[in-house]
Amino acid sequence: MKSMDAEQMGSSTYRVWPADPASFSTRRLSPLRHNIDQHPLFQLPALQELANSLMDSGQCRFIKPGTTQGSSFSHDSKHPQGLSIDQVFERIEEPGSWLALYNVQTDPRYQAALQRIVDDLRPVIEPEQPGIFLVTGFIFISAPPSVTPFHIDRENNFWLQLRGRKTMNVWDNTDREVVPAPVVEDFIAGGVQVPYQESFRVRSHEFNTGPGDGVYFPSTSPHMTKTDTSWVAPGDGVSISLGVNFYTSVTRRTARVHQFNRVLRRLGMAPGYPGQSIAADSIKAPMGRWLAAARYRRLGATPPPGSY
Repeated sequence: MKSMDAEQMGSSTYRVWPADPASFSTRRLSPLRHNIDQHPLFQLPALQELANSLMDSGQCRFIKPGTTQGSSFSHDSKHPQGLSIDQVFERIEEPGSWLALYNVQTDPRYQAALQRIVDDLRPVIEPEQPGIFLVTGFIFISAPPSVTPFHIDRENNFWLQLRGRKTMNVWDNTDREVVPAPVVEDFIAGGVQVPYQESFRVRSHEFNTGPGDGVYFPSTSPHMTKTDTSWVAPGDGVSISLGVNFYTSVTRRTARVHQFNRVLRRLGMAPGYPGQSIAADSIKAPMGRWLAAARYRRLGATPPPGSY
């Protein structure tokens, strides 16, 4: 790969934009368009180089064989067959191959590229959600048939398909049948994931994506992916997708309200969901921050990002 510095890697030549700018809102799902699939940093040779640099820090993750969309989203920092990163990439088109690169922003070149994406979209984010912080990136590389199990995240997410095809199912984060309030609270406080039921599928928004397609979804929107073999051709059997994740002042305040609501619920109360009452949230948020900080100090644990 031709050597480029971080500023060049962040060039606005590569962009993401709402498919329908007039209807875009950070509060709900929204289709995206992009040309990040053409970016030099997101081609397989560059990703192999990145994976080798991330391996020692445990940021290369491998899914367990036999994982389904309904499985718990668990993965390991060691390949199940003991392969090296170079061996993984040599066999990356073998059916079922799956590799995730976590926290790619630790590489300055990727940090610049991710920041450029968020900066380009800042004008449509900040009117509703100011105070963007902690921009992170996750890259998923797989050969069909493969899946990413059903789960929720604390961050807002710009999810982009870069190569191959993938089906993304996303649910509204306001769907209390799929994500009951107590389950969201337990996830925010301690990372307890939402269990999947096949009956949920009909309530999802399904996106059949290829290079140039993407989806924005807000914090705690359940989602899962599947890649089948229908599009595979010789030399074209790898799916690559990128998640550009970020927090805002709104996700932070909401997490703090969830923390306080969790305590109220354990006292037998039925607190209102964040956003239902501005006045109530203004009281709950600082209390939730204090309670969460005290709990993590008592446990001697480091709180997960975005938990309060």
